[in-house]
Amino acid sequence: MSRQLNMDTVRQNFWKEQYLREKVLRCEWHRKYGSMVKAKQKAKTAAHVPLKLPTLPPKAPLSPLPAPKAVPSEAPSPALEAPIQPEMYPVLPATRALLYEGISHDFQGRYRYLNTRKLDMPERRYLFPITTNFTYGWQLGEP
Repeated sequence: MSRQLNMDTVRQNFWKEQYLREKVLRCEWHRKYGSMVKAKQKAKTAAHVPLKLPTLPPKAPLSPLPAPKAVPSEAPSPALEAPIQPEMYPVLPATRALLYEGISHDFQGRYRYLNTRKLDMPERRYLFPITTNFTYGWQLGEP
């Protein structure tokens, strides 16, 4: 089955005329407005000149510092360091044992440990309120 083209001489002449009209219209537009477009493009590229910062002169090399006199190095004594204070009370051994029973994927292990720990009142977990929001949590218990 052959494909029928609906292209007779009248229609073919119509398309030729349309093509020529469009071509002439484009040429006229380019002749009329082409110079303005080029001027705008040149102004745009001129305005887009990158900003050049001034170059800094090279710094003079610093004279080497005099070597410090030999001072016997002493290891810092552990007594001078501030002792680390825990923020929370120690965990009960029974609660700590939950960590090692199973895995979190099966709702055991760390999952059970954290849920058990969460059930404790803040006053029993922390030595003192760490943030200002804790003051609200500390007031949740019996007055």
